[in-house]
Amino acid sequence: MDRSDFQQLAEVRAKEAQSLFEREQYDGAYYLAGYTVECALKACIAKTTKQYEFPDKNLANKAFTHVLANLVPLASLESELESATKSNPDLGKNWNTAKDWSDKARYDRHVRQKAEDLLIAVLDSESGILPWLRERW
Repeated sequence: MDRSDFQQLAEVRAKEAQSLFEREQYDGAYYLAGYTVECALKACIAKTTKQYEFPDKNLANKAFTHVLANLVPLASLESELESATKSNPDLGKNWNTAKDWSDKARYDRHVRQKAEDLLIAVLDSESGILPWLRERW
């Protein structure tokens, strides 16, 4: 997979999450909203790699995670995110919501409010995580 694949997947997962939420399928909406952020962060990680450079095995191994907070430093976005969340409290609130997502959410039930909160955190046009990451991928 390359950067473009992750960008496309982030967009597709966002649409799927919205669609599921509209159909009151909150469990799946929550799950896919988290994968939206994961794919966007992995697109940012891919941006930091150089074509024709031998891959850094340590970076590659660390990137095979679903823990969103662990992907931020791999994307070289740690200080930028910290600065952005300080200057934009809504972005900070949205990141705090998104970073708590886990791939284990596939086992969660009855998460309507969590799904709504996460979708807002991810997709908000002014302070959402996905729009912020799009500017960096």
